[in-house]
Amino acid sequence: MDLLILPNSNCFSSSTLPVRSRFSLSVRLSGRKYSSVPPRRNYFCSASSPDTLIAGSCNEERKPLEVTSKKEDDYGDLKLWMHENGLPPCKIVIKERPSNDTKLKPIHYVAASEDLQAGDIAFSVPNSLVVTLERVLGNENVAELLTTNKLSELACLALYLMYEKKQGKKSVWYPYIRELDRQRGRGQLAVESPLLWSKTELDYLTGSPTKAGVLERAEGIKREYNELDTVWFMAGSLFQQYPYDIPTEAFPFEIFKQAFVAVQSCVVHLQNVSLARRFALVPLGPPLLTYGSSCKAMLTAVDDAVQLVVDRPYKAGESILVWCGPQPNSKLLLNYGFIDEDNSYDRLVVEASLSTEDPQYQEKRMVAQRNGKLSVQVFHVYVGKEREAIIDMLPYLRLGYVSDLSEMQSVISSQGPVCPVSPCMERAVLDQVGDYFRSRLDAYPTTLSEDELLLGDCNLEARKRVATQLVRLEKKMLNACLQSTVEFINELPDTSLSPCPAPYAPALK
Repeated sequence: MDLLILPNSNCFSSSTLPVRSRFSLSVRLSGRKYSSVPPRRNYFCSASSPDTLIAGSCNEERKPLEVTSKKEDDYGDLKLWMHENGLPPCKIVIKERPSNDTKLKPIHYVAASEDLQAGDIAFSVPNSLVVTLERVLGNENVAELLTTNKLSELACLALYLMYEKKQGKKSVWYPYIRELDRQRGRGQLAVESPLLWSKTELDYLTGSPTKAGVLERAEGIKREYNELDTVWFMAGSLFQQYPYDIPTEAFPFEIFKQAFVAVQSCVVHLQNVSLARRFALVPLGPPLLTYGSSCKAMLTAVDDAVQLVVDRPYKAGESILVWCGPQPNSKLLLNYGFIDEDNSYDRLVVEASLSTEDPQYQEKRMVAQRNGKLSVQVFHVYVGKEREAIIDMLPYLRLGYVSDLSEMQSVISSQGPVCPVSPCMERAVLDQVGDYFRSRLDAYPTTLSEDELLLGDCNLEARKRVATQLVRLEKKMLNACLQSTVEFINELPDTSLSPCPAPYAPALK
């Protein structure tokens, strides 16, 4: 990809986007932060409206963005703007479906404008219409420096879009930003990422590890926000264009979080490109494209464009699918606000760890490493393969139960993950596994059958519905794990055996 440097927003007047010259960093960081920055007023910019995800101009007085030349809900604007600025003829149209929340605008999506066959190019977006760090920061070296020093690509892109949004209709990206505002970071189920949910709504995820993941991601976004001034100061393209708009003074944290989530929902991870180009915002890409876990079509960087080659036939009017990578449903909800009921990549995580109090801890750690495992080992339980996951865990857990010195020596001298355990010890291992899965199921406030009843209510609120879908799928996998464990217990020669005590049994969480 040969990307143009970010154009000056008030130079947008022709069918092509002009190139801005690369910057030179003329101000050095000193002991005093921003010592050469002129004084400025301290004020915050507000979001342009409650249904807007990217910060607006301070002069907008919280009014929503409008297009005066066309109807506000004319969803042809984005594609028309792209054609006027270099998008070649393509085989897609932008359509809409109603939102679950009648107070919100309908969801837009990309559909086939004609019948397509596998291998057809649906569209090819020129690099002049693609936003990457190289064009935002104006220098690939600075982009790599910032993104390897506590700052993510998403934070940099979010900051850039917030600055562009402040320019309103003067920004070259106004039609694209307007579309992002309209989508509000909503996924295919018209639900935002849990990062934007209230505390009460997050309680829908009680019992699920996803709740802790949301809180952890939110803390990470806060850390990113605290580093924004460094991005602004080091990135000459931003510094020259906004010399008085220090990010943390211009944008409150909540506005930045909304922008971050909006970017997170639509960023594309391009393959075989430089670090500064790997994360891209592609108009006509997500969230307009529909994610599908069984789809293999991906947005791909080719020469001077990003294109989508479809992997299956489509009838005119059908929503076009794109692969979002091998992500479990917990990540799909966190990143994009939706759940895929048929996601073959869905999985649970089980963490097992050898006891550091065990006198034979070092020997067991050595045996574990010899067999490709760690002293703290993560096991993935994939949907439909729960029994195989239990089988994969058992050798590691048996190792933790070995206490006799002679048995430990036998394990050390043997090849492969084989531990000589007695039937009562095997029962103890399986009982621990069974108790672990029961405890995880008990952590949910509802049962699987209660979830089914909730989902049968057509009036169930959208966020509660998607959260219930997630915990229901998790419970199904946990129940399958528990059932497999019980089956292993029933296969023991004598199921009436009491489990042997194990003072240094591995921990499961």
